[in-house]
Amino acid sequence: MLTSAATPTAPALVLRPWCAEDVATLVKLYRDPELRRWTNSRTESEADGLSWVRDQEQGWTAGDRLAFAILERTLDTAPLRLAGNVVLKEVAPGKHSAEVGYWTAAQARGRGVASRALKALTAWSFDTFQADGLESLELLHQVDNLASCRVAEKNGYQFDRILPSAPPSYPLDGHLHIRRAAA
Repeated sequence: MLTSAATPTAPALVLRPWCAEDVATLVKLYRDPELRRWTNSRTESEADGLSWVRDQEQGWTAGDRLAFAILERTLDTAPLRLAGNVVLKEVAPGKHSAEVGYWTAAQARGRGVASRALKALTAWSFDTFQADGLESLELLHQVDNLASCRVAEKNGYQFDRILPSAPPSYPLDGHLHIRRAAA
């Protein structure tokens, strides 16, 4: 489990692996057209949601795709609420780079949730895997996703280049941002 401290304007975040108890909320979050615009997966039913969560659990078991549910507490006494996803992909011993990704729920956008979760994931990734050879993290997003571009830049992921579209999964050109481990 990872955490991101509260700020004067935002609650603390808890990042933990996905579990079956998240499925119903996950399905509700995927009804958001904006979320569906930026993600490739479709989670329209409880069965789809459970399949998605099981895929995330398999990634943890294999050790190559480490996805975290982002949870936030909006009030001191309120229960934690699912606010998004942040993931480290394609990590392996001896491999010099891995990829990060994220999405946020509609109610969590514009409040720094993605940025704070990415910051926690980035620090954890380098702390955990740098000794195994991890030197850089890559972040990809569509060129028209300006919010993701801001999150990347805010977290020290430097713009590297434009990647050509690859329909149908990637219908538009993309940006590649790279964050290198501190020396």
